[in-house]
Amino acid sequence: MIKINNFNTKLADLFIKSQENLSSTRFIQDTATNWAPKAVFARSREDFFEMSFLEFLESGIFYFASPVLGEKLFRNKIFKNLAPKNIRNQINELIPKSTAEILKNKNISNEIKKRAIATKAGIVLACTAIPVAEYVLSFAKNLFTLKTFNKSNFNNIANLDKNEKEDKKQQEYVEQNSKKHLKRGALVSIGAFAAGLLLALCGNKSNKLQTLSKTILEPGKTISNLGKNLGIKSKKTDNILSRFSLDFANENGKLALSKGQLALTAIVGLFGYSKAAEDRGKLDVQEVWTRVPLVVFYTIFGSELFEKGFIKILQNKGKCKDIIKQGKEGATEIVKRAELENLAKTLAKAKNTNTEKELSRLIKEKAFVTGVPYAFSLLFMGLTLSAITRLFTQYRYNKENKTKDNSSLQTGFEIKNHLPQVFSAFR
Repeated sequence: MIKINNFNTKLADLFIKSQENLSSTRFIQDTATNWAPKAVFARSREDFFEMSFLEFLESGIFYFASPVLGEKLFRNKIFKNLAPKNIRNQINELIPKSTAEILKNKNISNEIKKRAIATKAGIVLACTAIPVAEYVLSFAKNLFTLKTFNKSNFNNIANLDKNEKEDKKQQEYVEQNSKKHLKRGALVSIGAFAAGLLLALCGNKSNKLQTLSKTILEPGKTISNLGKNLGIKSKKTDNILSRFSLDFANENGKLALSKGQLALTAIVGLFGYSKAAEDRGKLDVQEVWTRVPLVVFYTIFGSELFEKGFIKILQNKGKCKDIIKQGKEGATEIVKRAELENLAKTLAKAKNTNTEKELSRLIKEKAFVTGVPYAFSLLFMGLTLSAITRLFTQYRYNKENKTKDNSSLQTGFEIKNHLPQVFSAFR
């Protein structure tokens, strides 16, 4: 291992290491791009605390629930014990591998393959609790604000109207509806967990259950195959659909958040935001649909599209050649942190230079390549979008109250015009 002595290089190294773990990367990025800018533009104490409540819990659900529930609880504590003892460990070792890898493995029996695929699907099904939790989180936020600050009207929470009073009937409705959705979410999660257990136990015994298991794991691929059977063939469509894999990512033999899981949770969360906003007023719904769809799109596609565009610019200008390489099927890839030390040794030998110097250069280049898209997400998706959203909400509120404001303004003009007559009466 090459020792790094330069402080700035160490900081750059910490940054790129965090970027290569999807859960920790996304958690940090989401907090930076969503919570911090909203904190800057918080419109009231209530707005700040409910936003903080939502953002931190949401980030935890998005980025840590899958590996914690999927890996530590379901895989190693519960579902592992459903298989016969003599093949239990073999099946458990296959869980992080993709369906294609399992099916292509000629060293294991069909029985083990079927059990592994059914168990994987069962774990994914049990993890339905994660998108469900994201959906009901907005209702939990409504309840939190009501119980903590005794407010349920969005106009008051966003400090749009300093004189509007709370409606007790609305508060009662918000409380009842929030509790109802939280209870439903718990029941759906329990039902999905039970279904996951049944699938893991019986999924190897039926071809239909095997097909169901594969569909649960790779719904995008299933849709793509249906399209091909109907004569619809499109590589672009297939690439988009391939993103919607609900199977876990394999992170050194452990289950980790996948992009498909992230996409599903983000989309479900959007509708949870909107439904919960309906309880608090039209302006809350409009604010959700102004901001959240852009955030969801950027979460699923935007960050990657921007990164690819930025890398293309660097390639065209001949920059960072040692960091940017051509991967499988001609796709552009960035050298991973784990590969940098061997690359530094190779370059140092070829150039007859210092290994630490080469490693330091590679780390800084990689930090630059990954840091610019990160900064964009912070500045645009965070600060700019938060500011614009709040300005639009204020604009809508002002527009709604324009008639009342004009009436007040006209009254003011009338008083001003009559003042000379009033004063003359006292002369």
